[in-house]
Amino acid sequence: MLNVTALTKDEVANCPVRQVLSKVTGKWQVLIVLALEDGTLRFGELKRTIGDVTQRVLTENLRSLERDGYLRRDVDPGPPVAVRYTLTDLGEELLPLLRGLTEWAAHRHADVQASRETFDAK
Repeated sequence: MLNVTALTKDEVANCPVRQVLSKVTGKWQVLIVLALEDGTLRFGELKRTIGDVTQRVLTENLRSLERDGYLRRDVDPGPPVAVRYTLTDLGEELLPLLRGLTEWAAHRHADVQASRETFDAK
């Protein structure tokens, strides 16, 4: 098994698994990557595709994904200014992994709900 134990702050800060997973497994990061699966989207299109995300939260998550190399931000100075986002090769490599996880989540949702109801009934 891959070593995922971290007992000190330094070990946590230097753990590659924690460093990468913390940036790609959040709800918004997953939804952004999946939304870009079919190609480049402008900011507004991305926001409409996701739906329930605020502009601030979307911006923060896009910056984080851009910083880590999963997507590219292109600005067309216009007028009007148009900002477009596209998955990089790294983002494209991540995509099938996230798609598999989300397909599993959709398939097993009823089982998770049933387990929650059983647990909460105790």
